[in-house]
Amino acid sequence: MRADPRPIPLKIVIAGGFGVGKTTLVQAMSEIPPLLTEGALTTASIGVDDTTAVPDKSSTTVAMDFGRITVDESLVLYLFGTPGQDRFWFMWDELTRGSVGAVVLVDLRRIDQCFPAVDYFEDRTMPFVLAVNGFPGSDSYSEDAVREALALAADTPIVWMDARSVDSCLATLVALVEHALHRTAVLH
Repeated sequence: MRADPRPIPLKIVIAGGFGVGKTTLVQAMSEIPPLLTEGALTTASIGVDDTTAVPDKSSTTVAMDFGRITVDESLVLYLFGTPGQDRFWFMWDELTRGSVGAVVLVDLRRIDQCFPAVDYFEDRTMPFVLAVNGFPGSDSYSEDAVREALALAADTPIVWMDARSVDSCLATLVALVEHALHRTAVLH
């Protein structure tokens, strides 16, 4: 039994490209009203932010999203959603500091947009899971095809999920925590 009655905080980063569902995941999972730093897409973003695959998108994260999940009296998860555009990547080092790992969301219609996030976490040897967010109209690919297209390490978990579904998001977060725990056990 733990002597300290305070819950253990675990920081989890939700990352990925523009419009892949990071804010949606944080909103779906947070037990508190999530902190969202959404800014309206304006004419200044034309030619910068490609909304072709997400034509109804009218806003974007400009700093971070934040949510909280109390697992039980001993564990609290803090979710930090990163901005997706490269002009905001300077914030990623601060957002990821102290995190247990990351969920890298990907839209298979725009798989190239997840390369920077995958590279970021691989370069820092930070545990992450690749979460394929099922968008309407996206093609279905096998895990092997996705792993090969992204040159993912064999031990990097790939999960198929729906960022709008609490159960799906929860399964993704569990996969990340299990992966991080496994990596910690292997390294020690």
